[in-house]
Amino acid sequence: MTGTKEAAAPRTRDLLWPVLFFIIFTNGFESGGYQASLLSIGETFDLSTTSMGLFAAVELLADMLAPLLLGGLADRLNKGRCIQVALVVQIAATVAVCVTRTQPLFVGSMFLLGLTTSALQFISIAALADAYPLTGARRIGYITSMYALGAVVAPLVVGAYLSAGIDWRALFALLVVTSIIALVGITRAGVEPREQAPERTATASSGRFVLVGILLACVVMCIYVGFENGFAFFVDTLFAKVFNSTYGKLALSLYWAVMIPSRILVGRFSEHARGILLTSVVAIPLIALLVSIAQSEWVVMALCVPLGLASGAIYPCSLTLAMPLAGGRTATATGMITTATGIGGFAFTALTGYAADMWGMRAAMALLSAFFIISIAAVVAIMRLGKRETQES
Repeated sequence: MTGTKEAAAPRTRDLLWPVLFFIIFTNGFESGGYQASLLSIGETFDLSTTSMGLFAAVELLADMLAPLLLGGLADRLNKGRCIQVALVVQIAATVAVCVTRTQPLFVGSMFLLGLTTSALQFISIAALADAYPLTGARRIGYITSMYALGAVVAPLVVGAYLSAGIDWRALFALLVVTSIIALVGITRAGVEPREQAPERTATASSGRFVLVGILLACVVMCIYVGFENGFAFFVDTLFAKVFNSTYGKLALSLYWAVMIPSRILVGRFSEHARGILLTSVVAIPLIALLVSIAQSEWVVMALCVPLGLASGAIYPCSLTLAMPLAGGRTATATGMITTATGIGGFAFTALTGYAADMWGMRAAMALLSAFFIISIAAVVAIMRLGKRETQES
């Protein structure tokens, strides 16, 4: 006996975690697929490069707004019902994208799609943490790997059907189908707790909301996602303009692909999340500095592997450390962290472009790396807060 008991149906009939994993995979697929489809969408609507950037920014804006608008609401209401509503709206928005021929309706539909995908992201992770208080930390590592897997697979699928002459709207037709499957799945599964933690660990999810701790996790994620976006911009430009090479996108794919096993490993060794997170925020700037001075494209390609492994650990480790500090308000906490990622992606990408124009791409990469000094301090502070909360409970 382990001192725990199942609070729901037998494990063989537990559909909740597969449904939530599927939702996060679909979110990653939508994000990667939309980016891969932008050029074709631009041709359909006769957009300039600037306009395509604005089209992409509409969804990013919605991604940032959704947690602010819906995080607290999801904690007060049933998370399963919130997921159902978000999926219904998502189905309507994707159908509208498939049939529209006008820019305003397309932009409005993409804004709704951004809101729903963002909401599904943070509410699903919160629902997972609530339903599995014993194994939630491990499952968080696994579920975040699903997003990375979807983002890696999508460009390959989109590239294949575009090459075959199939319209870009096929992406959104696929999303309609996957959203319907997810809606049926979450309706059948429900989000009731699957595990009941022993009394000695119950305080981890029922204690007070430690705002400082959640904000520190937001700082870590803001800087990490900002670095991730800036690095993508840097590497593609470095290969094209400095190395005169076409392998920049291959290097990026390698960087993102190794995040998948990284997040799976974090889930497997979730009890060491603090040490893994601290190691990662120290390793990332050191490896990035080596990338910024590398004189060979193959050296940069090789460095993308350890950099991707370290980067992949940040998201699941941050969530694992933040959940015990959420005091039961898991959707609020994951929503705040999701908003921080949007802010980081927007602000640091702009900063990278500005720094590159002023001092060159290599200096811009070094500047991005320097921000991890703040991340290191934030992680140390989170570790101390976590120990203090554990002692007080």
